[in-house]
Amino acid sequence: MIKLNRLSSTDAKFEEALSALLAFESTQDETVNETVTHILADIKKRGDDALLDYTRRFDHLELSSITEIELPKSDWQQSLQRLQTAEREALEQAARRIRAYHEKQLSQSWQYTESDGTLLGQKITAIDRVGLYVPGGKASYPSSVLMNAIPAKVAGVNELIMVVPTPRGEKNDLVLAAAAISAVDRIFTIGGAQAIGALAYGTATIPKVDKIVGPGNAYVAAAKRFVFGLVGIDMVAGPSEILVICDGNIDPDWVAMDLFSQAEHDEQAQAMLLCPDQNFLDAVAASITRQLEAMPRKEIIRASLEARGALIKVRDLEEACTIANRIAPEHLELSVSKPEQWIDKLKHAGAIFMGHYTCEALGDYCAGPNHVLPTSGTARFSSPLGVYDFQKRTSLIQVSQQGAATLGTIASTLARGEGLQAHAMSAEFRCK
Repeated sequence: MIKLNRLSSTDAKFEEALSALLAFESTQDETVNETVTHILADIKKRGDDALLDYTRRFDHLELSSITEIELPKSDWQQSLQRLQTAEREALEQAARRIRAYHEKQLSQSWQYTESDGTLLGQKITAIDRVGLYVPGGKASYPSSVLMNAIPAKVAGVNELIMVVPTPRGEKNDLVLAAAAISAVDRIFTIGGAQAIGALAYGTATIPKVDKIVGPGNAYVAAAKRFVFGLVGIDMVAGPSEILVICDGNIDPDWVAMDLFSQAEHDEQAQAMLLCPDQNFLDAVAASITRQLEAMPRKEIIRASLEARGALIKVRDLEEACTIANRIAPEHLELSVSKPEQWIDKLKHAGAIFMGHYTCEALGDYCAGPNHVLPTSGTARFSSPLGVYDFQKRTSLIQVSQQGAATLGTIASTLARGEGLQAHAMSAEFRCK
């Protein structure tokens, strides 16, 4: 049996119970932090020599030279050729959809000229070089390659460096094929905190990048946090989340499986259902119990649902939207008959999946929008990964002689109010 958390919005202690479920301690284990700190310092000091040592130690690769960590493009193409036709076509179709969606996000430079001849504007440029971390070995996350690499290339990133560990030399054809399809520029077979350090500091072999994106384990996440500031990072991600708002007019098996789809990621993942129909909630609970035993990752799903999952009865769909905004979930399934009438009431979510036929899994792989989304309530102030994360904005200011007289007076007054005389005089010189 599975012990499901059952809540009702009318209970006196509902808010307290919900807050307890939402609480997630993201503090890193001190052992992880200490290990990562040591590895990063060693990479910074010894460069390639340290990188080679850690690759031998952690990935069990007996490399004779650091040059062996770069994977030639011919290997990627061979991986692509080895795929079954269905797999290759699925990757290519997903890539086309992801590219088409992200091309809509491209920002353009702009400027305007005021009546006195002063020009103001904004110049948009792509980040020069980006590092993409991809989990390796037996793990297969080609979708992660597509979702990170394609927006970067659409943005115009000049060089995209992918790092992927290959424990005991084990390479994943799907991952390498996705890199080929996504126009990644170079691939290095390194992983862990040492790969993040190499990308952030640069070595004789690994080019220093300007931003690092992509998922990883606790050591990778800690390393990204530590190098942030020296380089940019995509986000600090927590466990995966799904919140389903349902009107009860759907097969409960579908909803139960949608909850499973995120719970199977991690024991700390969160899957919750909001519904005003008690009978439907009961039916979903029964479906969860019935379907769970057939799931290959049933122990992970069970642990996730028991620790952080919930079936929540609400008064109506309007209250469900209010609670959803309180939660600000990574994935929000609006599984109702007329989803469009509720969209304006939903302010905080990484992605909204509208209607009974739009399961979250489609967004993970091939719908088009990015699957790298804000977690742990950060959808209140953060957005999905996109082309804009790989573009920079530079302000343009060209003040005319006439404009300098007007603006100089304003700037001088404000600068003197702040006690900054040099600022004031610099502006006043232009007023004469």
